[in-house]
Amino acid sequence: MERSDLELVTAVRQHGSLVMVAKALRVAPSAITKRLAALEAELGLRLFQRTTRRVSPTAEGDVLCERAARILSAFNELESELRERQVEPAGPLRLAATFGFGRLWVGPALADFQHRYPRVAIDLQLTERLPDLAVEGFDGAIWLWNAPDERAAEWVSRRLAPNQRVLVAAPSYVLAHGTPRTSQDLHAHNCLVVRENSSPVDRHIDHWRLQRGVEPQVLHLPASGSMSCNSGEMVRDWCLAGQGIMLRSLWDIGPQLASGQLVRVLPEYAMTDADIHWLAPYRPQNPKRIRLLVDFLAERFREEPWKVRRPSPASRPSSRRKR
Repeated sequence: MERSDLELVTAVRQHGSLVMVAKALRVAPSAITKRLAALEAELGLRLFQRTTRRVSPTAEGDVLCERAARILSAFNELESELRERQVEPAGPLRLAATFGFGRLWVGPALADFQHRYPRVAIDLQLTERLPDLAVEGFDGAIWLWNAPDERAAEWVSRRLAPNQRVLVAAPSYVLAHGTPRTSQDLHAHNCLVVRENSSPVDRHIDHWRLQRGVEPQVLHLPASGSMSCNSGEMVRDWCLAGQGIMLRSLWDIGPQLASGQLVRVLPEYAMTDADIHWLAPYRPQNPKRIRLLVDFLAERFREEPWKVRRPSPASRPSSRRKR
């Protein structure tokens, strides 16, 4: 059985008439009749019932047509992909990302991607509200949470990188107020609270859900203090000034941790609900520029570049003078 045979049976089922198939394929009706009869003889099966008005598939014909449609679709996708590989990706990309992560990490990554593929035009919208991607014309979003439940069946999701929100404070705060030894000690400390309404996850960010290592148990701790704000950057500034303890994503405070401006508090605990995802409306086949972008972002963020580590003592320049 050849590809032309698969195309023949799917065309016959679609049109329901050998004459119509002949017109569509621009051949004589007798040629279609002979080809179909030869195929049935080869298989030893009756694939279509013929009447004066209609040609309809038998049960065996239905099975063959279903399989043939899937095989032909795979053939077409493969050919399309191979053709795409011969040309440079081009066209528009309309993307969404949250303000903080988008500005610090997505924007620079997209600049590098566009430099690599100059015929791709990128339109990035920074927002704290996850758009209805298909309705609002977005190709995808780089987002800090997975797809909401009501969109899970309509969207595709790929995790680009893990992310943790960790407890931190300025050394000056720890020096003045001491270091909490247990999670319950947080009740006696000034917790700086971020109040955002970007998603159901963050509407109650004053209720910290902390997990220790890989343990399945999650601690639900109400965080209270004298200062709160709807701007995470403002809360970060307060924390740097020694005002209290905050819960913040590693991607946002990596440099401050590396420089010692901030230190981890209860380092065995973290909030692990904010991994970075690619979200997009479902498509049977994505354009090459989208596939390349998702792979590029996954590679870019795979090693969690925001985890800046302090140099070890052995790697620091020696202060000894040479004799």
